[in-house]
Amino acid sequence: MHQRSTKPATFGDVVRIPEFRAIWLADAQSIAGDQIARVALAILVFQRTDSTALTALVYALTYMPAILGGALLAGIADRFPRRAVMVCCDLIRAALYGVAAIPHLPLVVICVLVVLAVLTTAPFAAAESATIPAILADDLYVVGSGLRATSSQLAQLAGFGFGGVLVGAIGPNWGLGIDAATFAVSSLLITRFVQHRPVPVRTDDRAELPYRRWMLDGARTVFSDPRLRSLVLLAWLAAFYVVPEGVAPSYVAAIGGGSTAVGVFMAADPAGSALGAGLFVRLVPPGVRAWMIGPMAFAAGLPLIICGWRPGIVVSVLLLAATGLFSAFQVQASTTFMRIVPDHHRGQAFGLAQSGLIAVQGLGIAAFGLIGDHIGAPHAIGLAGIIGAVLAIGFGISWERARRAPSG
Repeated sequence: MHQRSTKPATFGDVVRIPEFRAIWLADAQSIAGDQIARVALAILVFQRTDSTALTALVYALTYMPAILGGALLAGIADRFPRRAVMVCCDLIRAALYGVAAIPHLPLVVICVLVVLAVLTTAPFAAAESATIPAILADDLYVVGSGLRATSSQLAQLAGFGFGGVLVGAIGPNWGLGIDAATFAVSSLLITRFVQHRPVPVRTDDRAELPYRRWMLDGARTVFSDPRLRSLVLLAWLAAFYVVPEGVAPSYVAAIGGGSTAVGVFMAADPAGSALGAGLFVRLVPPGVRAWMIGPMAFAAGLPLIICGWRPGIVVSVLLLAATGLFSAFQVQASTTFMRIVPDHHRGQAFGLAQSGLIAVQGLGIAAFGLIGDHIGAPHAIGLAGIIGAVLAIGFGISWERARRAPSG
């Protein structure tokens, strides 16, 4: 494990570590590939069905299986060597997307292949997130997580931004093929540069629990610890802060914008998140970061409240970017969470937290979409900001009390 104690860590410090660099590069290029695949899949479905509803439904398949995968499969990362889990998941996804890229394949078959591929995302992400603390220690871990968060947002922007142009030029089947290639590259990088580490050893009497009991044990680990419970609830505030993404077309129409403005509006949050994650780890002293989780979670909701007054598109984009900027608290929340969780439960705990995050985001978008039909998209976004900010106060206080409480 690499650590530095004489000066604050920098992005350069973590990138110079071969194991981290391999995971970082593997992640960034496969995330960009995923966005290209999502664009390709949407275009492919619409070309074949000319149905907006079916296109949206199939698009949801690129997200929703991760909920089930996180709950049921993430614990695999605690039962098998984590590098092997990552490589196997990559190879499975490369094969599945490679088959899905075959021209003239029935749409139902493509959907099944996509669902199976997305299910492997949870054990891969759990194994990856549980491996990073073994590579980076202390401030390096937070800085490395910040770099990964920034790169993830930029990769999403690049994938979505160029995906439409690329798929339009080469066709949707080749778009799916590109995603398959990124997973093959990821497996090679991880195999070549990431060290093999044995399965974490448990010293208690639960080491031989059946898998179902293991899952429940992981859930108890998270929700019985006030610190972990508070961090999870703070992270799940994304259910409110993601609402603008779900109602973007209606909101932009309500303030007089066009289709181009919708794309700019939706890109504002990830752009702000990328900037915020970078600034947070570079400018905020390590000793202050844990304290800032609650205040930043609260501040992330305030710009959305202003959206309720229907400002112009420029102001709205800046407000949404500000929400993304303050959402950098998620970097510290996730790294603190993974540090607190015992190593033998990191994979399962991460999977539970991540699947819950995906679930609440989907529920938040659906619920406030319905609310927006009755009170309008601007007021729905404003209401989401109010609820998120109020809950952040309570969760933030709980986090402060838990982290300051004597251990043991």
